[in-house]
Amino acid sequence: MAAAPVARLEAWFGRRCARLNTAAAWRKAAWLAPLVFGLLSVLLGQDDNWDLRNYHLYNPYAVLHGRIGFDIAPGHWQSYFNPTLDFLYYGLVTHLPAPLAGFVMGALHGLNFMLVLAVAAQMLNRLDHGERHSAPLLLAVCGVCGAGFLAQVGASTGDNMTALLVLSAVLVLLRGWDTLQAPRGGNAVVLLAGLVMGLGTGLKLTNATFATGLCLALFAVTVPWRARLRLAFLFGVAVVAGIAITAGWWFVTMWQTFGNPLFPQFNNIFHSPLALEHGVIDDFHVPKTIWEALAWPFVFTLHFERVSELKLRQLIWPVVYLLGLAVALRLSWRRHGALLPQARERFLLVFFFVSYVAWMKLFGIYRYLIPIELLAPLVVWILLHALLEASVARRAAAWVLAVCALVVFPFSTWGHSDWAWRGFSADVPAFAQPDQTVVVMPIADPPLGWLVELLPREIRVVSVDAFPETPPWVERIQQAIDGRRGPHYALLSGTVDDARRRLDIRLALAGRLGLMDDDKGCRRLEWLLNKVRQRIQVAPAPAGSGRACTLETQPQYRIDVAQKNADIVQRAREVLARYGLRIEAGACTVHDAFTGAEARPYQLCPLARAQTPP
Repeated sequence: MAAAPVARLEAWFGRRCARLNTAAAWRKAAWLAPLVFGLLSVLLGQDDNWDLRNYHLYNPYAVLHGRIGFDIAPGHWQSYFNPTLDFLYYGLVTHLPAPLAGFVMGALHGLNFMLVLAVAAQMLNRLDHGERHSAPLLLAVCGVCGAGFLAQVGASTGDNMTALLVLSAVLVLLRGWDTLQAPRGGNAVVLLAGLVMGLGTGLKLTNATFATGLCLALFAVTVPWRARLRLAFLFGVAVVAGIAITAGWWFVTMWQTFGNPLFPQFNNIFHSPLALEHGVIDDFHVPKTIWEALAWPFVFTLHFERVSELKLRQLIWPVVYLLGLAVALRLSWRRHGALLPQARERFLLVFFFVSYVAWMKLFGIYRYLIPIELLAPLVVWILLHALLEASVARRAAAWVLAVCALVVFPFSTWGHSDWAWRGFSADVPAFAQPDQTVVVMPIADPPLGWLVELLPREIRVVSVDAFPETPPWVERIQQAIDGRRGPHYALLSGTVDDARRRLDIRLALAGRLGLMDDDKGCRRLEWLLNKVRQRIQVAPAPAGSGRACTLETQPQYRIDVAQKNADIVQRAREVLARYGLRIEAGACTVHDAFTGAEARPYQLCPLARAQTPP
């Protein structure tokens, strides 16, 4: 009895999918996908992620206005990431209305759908006519329903954008597959794929995991081993060339400025005196033991904070892992079975799993997985077809991938605010002598790097305690401060009165509804508030207001903005004292600033040298 509804559902779904099995459906998807993701980006709101406010806006600004070496780490150690990728977002948000900039970013991210579709079509080109178009299309839909991809639609974080280049490199190799297998063939194909992969790696070095995976996957091409070595070598050379194009100029700049092309990371190799002898600075997210590594997809699915500050829901990785283990066992038991993966499938599987292992070992940060997250549904399809007969595998894939896609919703993002015409704005006071002023940033969180471009350009901005410091780095900070007469200031975050903001919204709504005009309306308002359990309450209206009542925040939810701002100042004092600086008592001023329509006030506090420097 229970099977009947399932059968009816599958039959209904099959009829709907039949409409997708046409070339016309692909053409519609070609223009619909960017449009859909552009509109989704607008619906989500102004990008307001932590990294954007820290360095994605500051870094391109610094390059365009000659501030490399002039400022000192306003975006902390991330100030020295290659800014090439950020030029696009910076140009859009500074020259277009913010909602239009958001639409363009989302539309560009939507192009990933077409690349996943094209890759899936290459992999499934042997399907019969009844699924030739619909199966790749549905796998592409499942791909862009990944938790990591959706969390970054329209965002400046760069992972969705560089996924375009990673997937393009995969597609180049798949489209040239027959050429790769010809005697002494495929040189041009691997050179082009390697160049594209290198461009993506130079833009975001975390893509090196995918370059590694794709290089090793070339050993799955069915040609003699000498030819495989040639293909992999040429691919690697082209990757290096691509990196040189998009990152070479930045490596040279960092080498000339700091003595380390990857400053401050990998300083255990380059030994710059300005940074500690570290490798990768952020290794919090990688597995800590071999047992964790072996169970990693289950560990981070159950405890997502291990791989991300943002809580996401996903099931695709445990599914891929279990299916991969099952196929590996099948390979060891039945090497010549008819259902074992073909060469093209082995190529994609090697790329996928090697990239995953490299990611797990080096980074462990979930959003760095986007390119293979997009391909994960296709990999599930391939693995199921390696384990089961085609008809059973198709049915299993449909149910498994539907569950994996649906569990993501409602999805989380890295942060958005309501739209304003200008993406970033601030009330900046007049500085008496900006060419003699240093603004010091002593607290890393919340980040304030985005404010630097709104300050007068003559001001020098210095972040202290930005990353583990060496004596030469501290000396550089002291020289920057002592090299100007002042006045100098500390730049601190301010406190947002969220309770007041919520109260203002509800006051406006109650006023429009006339619920505060008379006693009857006030009683109705009080009844409503008791039902919905808001953090506000009805109170007598001030004399002469013309109203019978008003609203106020309940006492336990009120925020003492002045005290919270004073607490921030005290934290800053403790940091600044280590650098021989003090904040003058009672002199801090609070100013308005906004990311989109989100209020982000900041404090400017006059600085003086401490009487007893440390």
